[in-house]
Parts: sequence; C-alpha cells; structure tokens
Amino acid sequence: MSAGLSRGQRLQAAAIAALGYPVVAALGHTLRWRVEGLEHLEAIVASGRQPVMAFWHGRILPATFYFRRRGIVVITSEHFDGEWIARIIERFGYGTARGSTTRGGRKAMLQLVRAMKAGRPAGFTVDGPRGPARVAQPGAVWLASATGNPLLPFHLEASSFWSVRSWDRTQIPKPFATVALVVDEPMEVVPDATDEQIETSRAELTSRLVALETRAHQLLGSDVHRT
Repeated sequence: MSAGLSRGQRLQAAAIAALGYPVVAALGHTLRWRVEGLEHLEAIVASGRQPVMAFWHGRILPATFYFRRRGIVVITSEHFDGEWIARIIERFGYGTARGSTTRGGRKAMLQLVRAMKAGRPAGFTVDGPRGPARVAQPGAVWLASATGNPLLPFHLEASSFWSVRSWDRTQIPKPFATVALVVDEPMEVVPDATDEQIETSRAELTSRLVALETRAHQLLGSDVHRT
C-alpha cells in the first residue's frame, strides 16, 4: 500500500477495485483463446528458472486475466492509479513492487530482484508507464541480466475490442472475443551486461515484440473488429 495516499484516496481505490475485479473476471471468462508457444514458458520453469515476461502496455487487461494465479510480480506506481490497479491485480494472484520509472524505480526494481531470487516470475509492460508506445525500455533487460533469468516476450491480440484513447491505445477485448496469445522463445541476456549490451538486447526485444504482434494477427485471420 502506498503511504503517500490519504485515507480518502485509499478508500476510493478499494471501492474501484471492489467493482473492477469482478468486471474484469467476468469479461475474462467469456474470452476464447488461440495460444502458440506456451511451451517456452513451461520449459523455463522446468529448468528451475523463472521468466521475465515482457509485453506491450496496451495489452494489460487480457494478459492479467490469462496469466492469473501464477505468482507473477509486477511494478505498479505509488500514485492513486497504481493503488487501485495493484488492488485489482493482487486479487488475480499477482505480487506488486511499488514504484515506477519516474518515482521509486530503483526501489521497485530491487523488489523484483528479490522476488525472482525467491523463485517468482516477473512481468513487465516494457513500453510503460508513459511510452513511447511499442518501444521497449531497458528495465526488463536489466532485470534479466541482474538475475540470470531469461526474457520471455509475448503478445496478445483480440478479434473484437474497444480501443482506449490513450498513448498506448489500450485494447479491451469485447465479450466472447477470441484472443491470440503468441509466446516467443526465451531471450538470454548476459550477466552484468554493459550499457551497450543492454541497448542491443533492448532493441532486439522491441523487434521480437513487433514480430509477435504480426504473428498474433495471422492467428486471428482477417476477422478483427475495432471500436
């Protein structure tokens, strides 16, 4: 819980979460899935390591539902929006590290390092929290280098959805939509990577995610409806 929020803000966040969780859960249970590459996640876990799961910020909603109850730890901000988001995703079985790239970032990253060393996977919206959209930031790469765990890029695309007018064009699948989930092969990052090595891996991660988006559209075919 963020100590910087007033009692009124905390109560408001609790109310939003109390309403938001059942709505997201109800929507999620109507979705149909076409999944490719999930064996890459299973192989990482079978090897005794955990993934640093990497995806675009605009696909938070379907990702939250699909990967629920796996103990994944994610960063949420210490602001009001981060508080109610944290309360919702914790109900889905996620852990939270409080902070962001603009406030409390180092503290949050160290929490993720500790969580991964304790055997928990991490999740990263790699172009968040403010963009630019579809350009990976270096945080997930740094975490993979610091912990020795591989990056696991993935993408989700819905056949029918609403698109929010935000920087990331957040996609909200419509009830009973089909969602394509494409998981790439693990991406290794050298331990104690230099700035140059991190930048190289960051650029590769961006390219992989762009390719996964194309593949997800292929799985869905041409029957995609946007609102």
